[in-house]
Amino acid sequence: MIRQCPFYAPTPLHTLPTPIGAQLLIKDETSRFNLGAFKALGGIYAVAAVLLDRWQEENGSALDAEKLFEEPVQKWCAQFTFVCASAGNHGIAVAKGAQLVNAKCRVHLADTVPESFAAKLRSLNADVIRSGEIYEESMQAAQEECENGEPDKILLADSSWPGYLKIPTLVMEGYTVMAQEMRQHFLVKNNWPSHVFLQAGVGGMAAAIALHIRQQWDTQPQIIVVEPDAAPCLFESNKRGELTSVKGPVSSMGRLDCKEPSLLAFSALQEYADKFVCISESDAAAAVTYLDERSITTTPSGAAGVAAILLAKQLGIPLSDESTCLAIATEGRG
Repeated sequence: MIRQCPFYAPTPLHTLPTPIGAQLLIKDETSRFNLGAFKALGGIYAVAAVLLDRWQEENGSALDAEKLFEEPVQKWCAQFTFVCASAGNHGIAVAKGAQLVNAKCRVHLADTVPESFAAKLRSLNADVIRSGEIYEESMQAAQEECENGEPDKILLADSSWPGYLKIPTLVMEGYTVMAQEMRQHFLVKNNWPSHVFLQAGVGGMAAAIALHIRQQWDTQPQIIVVEPDAAPCLFESNKRGELTSVKGPVSSMGRLDCKEPSLLAFSALQEYADKFVCISESDAAAAVTYLDERSITTTPSGAAGVAAILLAKQLGIPLSDESTCLAIATEGRG
């Protein structure tokens, strides 16, 4: 389905030297779909999958994915409005998915989300509503908008909770495109990583990649989940053995600054991840500089996995000169 989308191409995988001796592989998502973040995969895929399901429900027959980009079907798509909350990139992905198929989109943003994200959303024809001071309040507003049962309004969240699982599963399925691209690369090059570092907000991306690794990769690495120390919701959930919300200050790792984990993500990561770690604001900033110096331009959120690699010894993760570490630069800057 993703291959049917305009501008699809696999993103690059770079090999970098590290000051700790281990080899570093970077999956570079900073140019994905010209939207600058991996989340484009989840949002676009989920929009398309939901509409294909709706078409089958209404017409009793399946629709080929490529038909979504043709005028007769796009006239039908125009009746639907996809509603979401976002810390930035998920909203952009949903807005782009809606724009591609001629549907509408409304995105609820917390006050902490920079105006630059709001402007980018508007450039994709999305309605933007400021809802609350933090992400969790904007998510509540998006849910409330869709609670009146209007069939043409579709809540497309990248988190999950009891009773809301199907659409977040579709979002996570979209993210597995990254893991499959990496798997194909490693099959050819035979340089499978020994350690994979996955940054997490609510945990959807980390869980999707971890699940794909455990089910599909020939060589099994250690999987380490990385969060800001200001928002360690998965770390605490894993420690307590149950879904746990946390409190903390606003983090510079804005796309990871989520205080409530996804139910689906936590369930998967509890089973498939080997370790959960937290990094500081200064750790993430140092990783941004490290990547800047090697021509990969990303943000503190995008560099969080690399930050944990550079701090591996302090975090209790033994690495050697024989180790091959994989991280994802999840978003571009600007």
